[in-house]
Amino acid sequence: MPQDSHEQPPHFSPYHISDPKTFASNLLQAFERGSAAFAQLAERPDAKIGPYTPASEFSAATETVSALVRKWLADPVKLSEAQGEFVRQFAALWNNVLQRMMGFGVPPLIQPATGDNRFKDPEWDNNPYFDFCKQAYLLACKWAEDQLAATPDLEPYERHRAEFYLRQLTSAYSPSNFPATNPEVLRETIATNAQNLLNGANLLAEDLKRSGDLMKISQTDPTAFELGRNLATTPGKIVFQNELLQLIQYAPTTEQVRFRPLIMVPPWINKYYILDLTSSKSLIKYVVDQGFTVFVVSWVNPDEHLADKTFEDYVLEGILEAVRAVQEETGVEQINALGYCVGGTALSTGLAYLSQRGEEPFKCCSLLTTQVDFSLAGDLLLFTDNSQLEGLDALMNERGFLDGSRMANVFNMMRPRDLIWPYVVNNYLLGKKPFPFDLLFWNQDSTRMAAANHKYYLREFYNENRLAKGEMTLGGIKLDLKKIKLPIFSVATREDHIAPAASVFRGIQMFGGPVEFVLAGSGHIAGVVNPPEKVKYQYWTGGKAMTNVGSWEASATEHPGSWWPYWIDWLSQQSGGWVPARVPGAKLGIIEDAPGSYVKAR
Repeated sequence: MPQDSHEQPPHFSPYHISDPKTFASNLLQAFERGSAAFAQLAERPDAKIGPYTPASEFSAATETVSALVRKWLADPVKLSEAQGEFVRQFAALWNNVLQRMMGFGVPPLIQPATGDNRFKDPEWDNNPYFDFCKQAYLLACKWAEDQLAATPDLEPYERHRAEFYLRQLTSAYSPSNFPATNPEVLRETIATNAQNLLNGANLLAEDLKRSGDLMKISQTDPTAFELGRNLATTPGKIVFQNELLQLIQYAPTTEQVRFRPLIMVPPWINKYYILDLTSSKSLIKYVVDQGFTVFVVSWVNPDEHLADKTFEDYVLEGILEAVRAVQEETGVEQINALGYCVGGTALSTGLAYLSQRGEEPFKCCSLLTTQVDFSLAGDLLLFTDNSQLEGLDALMNERGFLDGSRMANVFNMMRPRDLIWPYVVNNYLLGKKPFPFDLLFWNQDSTRMAAANHKYYLREFYNENRLAKGEMTLGGIKLDLKKIKLPIFSVATREDHIAPAASVFRGIQMFGGPVEFVLAGSGHIAGVVNPPEKVKYQYWTGGKAMTNVGSWEASATEHPGSWWPYWIDWLSQQSGGWVPARVPGAKLGIIEDAPGSYVKAR
């Protein structure tokens, strides 16, 4: 009998396999290609114990958590009470599941934290099976975190290490990372007859093929961007270079410019164009458009030929030579400077060196997420103990540099829930190419670190904290941050996992002159690259309580939007009157167009 046109078609579950033959074929191919990729992965440096490799970090996590469990076992009464509470929570959860299956509305025992995007699919809430997986996982994580917090007799370093590696393990074991317990992956697998898993196996093989020293999970489409085409497009010229850097002078966009030029010193751990992404996000373009003559250091991507270049060389032959070039090009004796992250640390070291010599080439200095005291430097301190540094020294002595993928791996591990596992799920389980994103393209365009420079930086700053202690020397001169008397504008970001706000705030109190401190919303990158048009985050100014960054924030004034205009007002007061716009290379000449050749080296 023909079906009535008004009759609804039979309901098929989203988990119904419509073509078992194709499903089985794709699943088999995915298994074969995935197995080959994992076999290749097992032969790479990733799978071997070495500095900052996944194998080393997994071993460290296992060792740390095992030591923690042994401490718990040493107090059987307390452990029994904790286990009893754990069982009670799961019994309550199971009871909730049964009630939901019978149609009763039951509130969840636990909810994901605000901003946790792993469980945004509606099935995590609507389907009792996935809801159980989600809540069971969250309860287990909370239980483990509570037990760690209640564990007595842990040294601060031990506790910090345990918290870090517990976070690595709990992030890895989220049900969102497995096909059978992720509703979106399961639906996609059935809807595409497992084509997504086959695509994922192919994407894994592609990532393995293009990875260098360590495995790089693609975070964005590597073909979507090109320097000089849709990134780093602010017009300018290379007007000076040596073996450590190229100096870019940007073309003016106003008829007049401020008298004092500004030189920006970015970190050499990544490339300078984080400050010149797409034109709508470019801090460099913004500053140029406000009527400033802007110079930017573009560091070399060093190889074994620069193995012996020290931190001192990066300051004296790098930053200070670039400053002299700016002075010569513009004819201005006192210029303004800006340093970002380790670029700011090196710039501050150079300021201390110059102040001891009685030289004053700067009128003011701006520091973005910059540390000079590393006693509160956060998770990176876990990667700079003596045993880690000895392993790094051996590796760098052999090669002459540290491959950028190792530091990139460390930075990703600081935020595994955001920078590792979402891409594992999207690329390898859903079988989708990552979305084009300029910031993540930059994040994957990592640089090498010259051996001598990187050894010094990790040991002398992170491990020994010598600059803050007044024990560091440069060019044979003992450094004292209190001797730096010029005005400083310092920006920290609330959610910074690389230069924590508490660490930045502690450091600004070591300078000897006036400091304007600003706390910005978001993290190390997004809090800095925050153009006014977006009105995304906020910033705080004018705090009076200087005990710690928390008390400062409580006494500060919150403002919506970007801190950029506030900084421009401050910088304008340090930059003198107006003069005719400067043409790049008028005195030094032009070597090539921006962004230059150094930044393009891979």
